[in-house]
Amino acid sequence: MKKILPACPVETTLMLISDRWKILIIRDLLSGTKRFGQLKKSIGNISQKVLTANLRSMEETGLVNRKVFAEVPPHVEYTLTETGYSLDPVLKAMYNWGEEYKWRVNSDGALTPPE
Repeated sequence: MKKILPACPVETTLMLISDRWKILIIRDLLSGTKRFGQLKKSIGNISQKVLTANLRSMEETGLVNRKVFAEVPPHVEYTLTETGYSLDPVLKAMYNWGEEYKWRVNSDGALTPPE
């Protein structure tokens, strides 16, 4: 059964990654597979419950793969799927925009229009 998605592609993208935590999870997983604890530490001020909920949501939408290792103590690793990795240019564009915005704000204390 096909999932009904918004008609607007921007809305579809926002539906998948609009949560600030999801963007940070993707950012951290772009460099490779991470364990749950590594993600929690690198993201910072995120609760275990919120991280778990976001990872589950991202797994359901096909952005993240979850691999459970049956050992003691058990551990879980998360990796971006091909679809997840395809968001790399989106995050790079957001990074570049943020850098430019910070430069404009910090250069003279006021936003200046682009030339």
